[in-house]
Amino acid sequence: MSKTGGCLCGGVRYEVSGALRDPIACHCSQCARTSGNFAAMSSCRSEELALTSAETLSWFRSSAGAQRGFCQRCGGNLFWKAEPGTETYVAAGTFDQPSGLRLAGHIHVGSKADFYDISDGLPQEQEW
Repeated sequence: MSKTGGCLCGGVRYEVSGALRDPIACHCSQCARTSGNFAAMSSCRSEELALTSAETLSWFRSSAGAQRGFCQRCGGNLFWKAEPGTETYVAAGTFDQPSGLRLAGHIHVGSKADFYDISDGLPQEQEW
């Protein structure tokens, strides 16, 4: 069963035709700077992600080995991809509801911001 989603303004829309991994919450400083907080990201095989509208999609190389996809009109944080890699991470909040996804755990908790606590009992990793 496919899942669809997109950014706030609708300039970017996508469909995932394959299996989605339950999201992980990334607490690294780069995710915090692109989303304003931690980023909950699901993932899929890159070839199973189809862009149905990409008129406002832009890619930003956030580090030597990764790039992030966002909407240049509304600023929506949509995708993260390692290079080389076979997976694309999709911001869980951009899926059309109901998503059927459940948060699976937390990564990069060693660099999380100081204004919140993680108390949901899910697994936590200091790094990836």
